Parts: sequence; C-alpha cells; structure tokens
Amino acid sequence: MSQNRRYWMKKMLALIAGIGLVKGSLWASHTATHRQHKETSNDLFNQNNNNMKLGAFSMSLNVKDLATSKIFYENLGFTAFGGSMQQNYLIMKNERALIGLFQGMFPNNILTFNPGWDYNAQPVDGYDDVRKIQEQLKAKGVKLDTEADEKTSGPASLMLTDPDGNILLLDQHL
Repeated sequence: MSQNRRYWMKKMLALIAGIGLVKGSLWASHTATHRQHKETSNDLFNQNNNNMKLGAFSMSLNVKDLATSKIFYENLGFTAFGGSMQQNYLIMKNERALIGLFQGMFPNNILTFNPGWDYNAQPVDGYDDVRKIQEQLKAKGVKLDTEADEKTSGPASLMLTDPDGNILLLDQHL
C-alpha cells in the first residue's frame, strides 16, 4: 500500500473515530438531560398528586334508553359487568375502561371514582377512605356538593363540581 494511501486511511479512521466520540458524547448528554427531565416530571407529578388514592375510575353516563346504549357499547367491545336492566343501570367494561349506563337516575354525566376498589370491583389494600379524602379536600378549600358523614365508617360518598360544571362522585362501597 502506498504511503499516501496509508496516510489518508489513517485520517479517515481518525475522522470516523472522532464522529463516534462526538455521537457518544451527544448521546450521553441527551440521556442525562432526559433522565433529569424525567426525574423532575416525576417530582412534579408526585407533588401535584398529593398521594390521594381515588380508586377505580369510570364515566357514569345518563342514557335515554338503557337497552339501546347497552347494544351500542357492546358493539365497541364492552360487556356487562354489573347492575341490571331491571335496576335501570349497567356497568360496562372493556379491559380497564369502565362506563356506567344509568337511565333516569341523574340529569348529567358524572366522573366516578371508587376508593378501595380496583378495575374489577375488588377490594385493594391501602386505599384512602372517602372521609379522609373529604378532609383533605376541605383543608384545601374545595367546595363539596355533598359530604360523607365523618362519624361513620364503611360505604359512603361525596360529590363535587369542577370549574367547568362537571360532577365528580367519590363512591366508596367498602
């Protein structure tokens, strides 16, 4: 191999190695920045979460015709999980998605949380009693529409309305 050709090959290898070092340095810097952003995001999430355990979430829908709504949601892959046609309500489930269909029980849709329950309506350990959640909300100055009786234990509920008029129900069954 000629002297000139060896010289250029060494230059090319040095250039390729240099590019690799730069890429590695950029990757390490990006990874560190991403890790720091993720940690900061988690800290912000944990600060805003206040460790309030609201339980399983579902939408409670005010429906005009329970049978028609049942068929509609079955076509989307939901199956009846609770309630009954005779009681004018059904709880429909598709994996972890829960929708309550309620005919003639309330005027609007409601965001529902079930402290103490998982997505299969099974009890969970370490949940926040609805009365504890109520105490935390009141301490923050949140106006409640209905309250749980603080002198009781077991099943209870509370309701509140968000700034946009959406009703939230915390409905504890344990």
